[in-house]
Amino acid sequence: MADKKFRVIKPEIRILGVDDGVFVPHQKGYALVVGVVFRGGQWLDGVLHTRVEVDGLDATDKIASMILSSPHHKQLRAIFLNGMTFAGFNIVNIKRLNMETRLPVVTVTREKPDLNDIYDALKNLPDSEKRWQIIKSTGEPFEVLANNKKEKIYMQISGIGKEDAIKILKLTSTRSNIPEPLRVAHLIASGITTT
Repeated sequence: MADKKFRVIKPEIRILGVDDGVFVPHQKGYALVVGVVFRGGQWLDGVLHTRVEVDGLDATDKIASMILSSPHHKQLRAIFLNGMTFAGFNIVNIKRLNMETRLPVVTVTREKPDLNDIYDALKNLPDSEKRWQIIKSTGEPFEVLANNKKEKIYMQISGIGKEDAIKILKLTSTRSNIPEPLRVAHLIASGITTT
């Protein structure tokens, strides 16, 4: 899907932030994934959820299904993910997520991913080469100065240009250096424990 170009980014643009919850690393099981819909960085409009397998390969499908089955889907203008790995190394293929949902996808991390460390860790998992190819296809993370102009954050994008992704990031980062939908998704997901 071609990069979406926004003529004007409205202050109340509807964004979905997605993060995962608590899980036991390296053990079979599932992690809760929470999606939070915000209008700009001010108003919470909805909460979505799904589950993905720890170190599995279902994150892209489960997140796409969560979005497509949501009553909020048609109003959303972009998806922001807290990184591209969920529940350990269940990697989201952001290009495929962009194509399936027809929405731009942006990953945000506070630290630059160390691709060498990730590659070494993937060697311990089944389908390691498939996982690595998804990561490589996403491209290098690029650095952005956060709203406080002191801290750096890192982004990867699919279906949107850098300039528009940065504008949306800054518009929605009202209470911290990450977009409000991601901050709230993290709070909700980390506050719920599943058994």
